[in-house]
Amino acid sequence: MTKAGLTGLLVTHLPDVRYLAGFTGSSAALGVTRRRSRLFTDGRYRAQAAEEVQSAQVEIVSGAPAIAAVQWLAAQPGADFTGFDPTHTTVAELTHLRIELPSKLRRTFLAPLAASMVESLRLIKEAHELELISTAAQIGCDLFEHILTVIRPGVPEVEIAAELEYQARLRGAEGMSFETIVASGERSALPHGKATLAPLPRKGFVTLDFGIIREGYCSDMTRTVHLGTPRSEERKAYGAVLEAQESAVAAVSPGAGCGDVDEAARSVLRKAGMADAFSHSTGHGVGLEIHESPRVGAGQKTKLQPGMVVTIEPGVYWPGKFGVRIEDMVAVTQSGGQVLTPAPKALIEL
Repeated sequence: MTKAGLTGLLVTHLPDVRYLAGFTGSSAALGVTRRRSRLFTDGRYRAQAAEEVQSAQVEIVSGAPAIAAVQWLAAQPGADFTGFDPTHTTVAELTHLRIELPSKLRRTFLAPLAASMVESLRLIKEAHELELISTAAQIGCDLFEHILTVIRPGVPEVEIAAELEYQARLRGAEGMSFETIVASGERSALPHGKATLAPLPRKGFVTLDFGIIREGYCSDMTRTVHLGTPRSEERKAYGAVLEAQESAVAAVSPGAGCGDVDEAARSVLRKAGMADAFSHSTGHGVGLEIHESPRVGAGQKTKLQPGMVVTIEPGVYWPGKFGVRIEDMVAVTQSGGQVLTPAPKALIEL
């Protein structure tokens, strides 16, 4: 904050609030000066905030926590202006915040940050964060091994998703990182094919993309299996995606550009004549949110650093026919990348 010339910082994005202060409730704002910090929440969280928050004073308010935080910041000695993250503040919210300030401060006190301060801290995971993410990832691997015993022709996709989510809870998950994807047969060509009542086919691919939340931290993995014996074109596509995925995993190392990691996957599919069927980025960061920085995509200049956790998930999709995706979580280490989701990736035929 001193380097940026800020006398105050308003934090309203709940994952950022949790990262800085430990609070896990659904309503909060954090005001930070160079010497003090105060967390504002409502009466529902009086006991919870007292238990969770150790790095800030807690104040229970009856109105909007963000308004209370801004008013507190404006009242601090030497308060000139406060930074806020414009990526998580709507125009309407900013208008309401300014209205609640003294008239002389409305135009100048709240200033948008050029880049999120908290997100840049969250990019690099500390040891305890990596441990929590690894635990969540291992639970995901265990779930995949279990679900292989449930997958069979005729079972509705939603039943597969429900079993995954039920077993996740039994294994200690707080919830799922995102809506579970189970896409089978022709629907495997949908990159985000949410589970439906459609029965699994007698023959064809089944794509499983799921993740769990453990102590606030997310996991994310994708495996594609095949019911029956694959046709030659299906086997070729799976082999190309697996090679592309492993090539990109091998490219993860400190100092590697995110665009270069993406190209490591894309070049394999280009040589296989499948580049046009790869319709999304190779990966993204994972942490307190399922999609965080950095983005592993074409042209991305961000350099990987030890402590970052990214997904590597190339895929190919032919509408009306089939699709294949394989995804691992990879932690950037001092010497390379550590795969956190070591579930089998060789083509599984059920």
